[in-house]
Amino acid sequence: MNHEQARLRLKTWIFAVVVVSSNVFGNLFLKRGMPPALKTPLDYITVLFRPWVALGVVLLIVWLMSRMALLSWADLSYVLPVTSVGYVLVAIAGKVLLNEQISMKRWAGIGLIVAGVALVSGGSAPQTAHPGARKVGAVP
Repeated sequence: MNHEQARLRLKTWIFAVVVVSSNVFGNLFLKRGMPPALKTPLDYITVLFRPWVALGVVLLIVWLMSRMALLSWADLSYVLPVTSVGYVLVAIAGKVLLNEQISMKRWAGIGLIVAGVALVSGGSAPQTAHPGARKVGAVP
C-alpha cells in the first residue's frame, strides 16, 4: 500500500466515524428534545427551537454532509454496510440513555447487522477512487 492509498484509507475511516457518530447523537438528541405529542404543523416548527432538537438537527446536517463527502470517493457497497453500525449504536444508546425496552427479536436483528458489518468491512479494503478519477464504465 503506497502513501496515497494509506491516506485515503485513513480519511475513509475518519469520515465513517463522523458519519456514524453524528447520526447516532443527532437522532438521540432529537428524541430527547421532542415532546410526547405534537398536534398542529406549527408545533413541528416551534419545536425546532428547543435546544436538544436544534442540536440534533445540526448533527444530522453534519451527518448528511459527511456522508455525501464519503460517498464521493468510497464505494456505496462499502459505505452503507459499514455506516449501518449506527443502527446498533442507536439501539444501545436508546437502551442505556433513554431506558427504552428492546425485545429479543430486535436484539437478533441487531446481531445480524453486526455480522453483516463484520463481513463487509473485514474482507477487503474499501475500493476508493481519487477525486476526479473515472471508474470503468462510468458515464461522463
